[in-house]
Amino acid sequence: MENLENSTDCKETVSPLNNSGSVLNSTISRRDGKAMGFVLVHAGAGYHSESKAKEYKHVCKRACQRDSPFTNAATGSNLNLSGEIECDASIMDGKTLNYGAVGALSGIKNPVLVAKRLLSETQKGKLSAGRIPPCFLVGRGAEQWAISHGIPACPTEKMTTKFSLSAYKRNKRKMELAEQVETKRRRQSSGLENDFGCLEPVGDIMVQGEVNNSACLDTVGAVVVDQEGNVAAAVSSGGLAIKHPGRVGQAAHYGCGCWAENARDVSLYSTAVSTSGSGEHLIRTMLAKECSTAMQAENAHQALLEAMQNKFISSPFLAGEDCVLGGVIVLRCCTCEDQRSEDIQALLVEFLWSHTTESMCVGYMSAQDSKARTHISRLPPGAVAGQSLAIEGGVCRLGASSD
Repeated sequence: MENLENSTDCKETVSPLNNSGSVLNSTISRRDGKAMGFVLVHAGAGYHSESKAKEYKHVCKRACQRDSPFTNAATGSNLNLSGEIECDASIMDGKTLNYGAVGALSGIKNPVLVAKRLLSETQKGKLSAGRIPPCFLVGRGAEQWAISHGIPACPTEKMTTKFSLSAYKRNKRKMELAEQVETKRRRQSSGLENDFGCLEPVGDIMVQGEVNNSACLDTVGAVVVDQEGNVAAAVSSGGLAIKHPGRVGQAAHYGCGCWAENARDVSLYSTAVSTSGSGEHLIRTMLAKECSTAMQAENAHQALLEAMQNKFISSPFLAGEDCVLGGVIVLRCCTCEDQRSEDIQALLVEFLWSHTTESMCVGYMSAQDSKARTHISRLPPGAVAGQSLAIEGGVCRLGASSD
């Protein structure tokens, strides 16, 4: 990575977006008659071990355009309490502001494709008898709608991997052990039992911690901008491990999982955001929308840092939480004159990622690049996950010759 800044607090931060040395060598001109675009993807905010860093980076290099059983989305998703896969996904078009989402969806290999189809169907106008087309479907109804619109069904067993099944069995055992310890505690406190036998008093806390740590937060998502400056965002997730059946995470919620909005005025930026992390935390703070709003400030780096600190970690809506987990990827763009010629218009794309989790895996590339650049961002040594944050990013100029 080049010239990226990292910070865990709001003091003495330097914005890489105001540093000319951080501008990537990605000036893009028309090639074969087509102008180019830019994409930034994430493979989740959570914990990415050094031993699996190569696999996560590979996922990002493929720009998350095809399924990867290594991530917690679609194939390879976490199994819920009943041992089933239920996925959430959403997509938003910054030009039309249309939105499509699915929640707790089973039996479909690519949930985000259903969200995309919902979005496109809303653009066709009202249904028969003046009915408004749905933009958000869940459960069995979402599956039936998908199949009726030509999206093939996929048996759950084909979406379950050896890794996800093994993790489910391991987590289920830990959860059952934690419940046994808690039952003993309740019995002792009520005077029905005098000691815990060989179980340590903090046993359930330790076990529960292991369950949470193994509950992958590696949702996948993307933010993009095309040669016209139109932005879009998407996110897809299998949800938390051992989640209750029917639970819908942030990946499907409006303003929480993703956000995209073209500038409505020349003085504004077009923005796109995709999130990852603890769904309940992201839902209660509507983090995607909050970060999009913050991107209208002059200093994008500082604005995102303050949004993550004030609207997320220290949010009054999460006042009872001592460990707030989440991450975002953000881009904003505006039209500017190319320094080479007044007749050439260019798009200045500023992109950032930030997370309160131990790590976050990202990748980015322009259409001109031969391969994506990838990076696993980590909190600095000594920083406490859920209470501190990291922020990094860069700048890319997309140039397009005039007609």
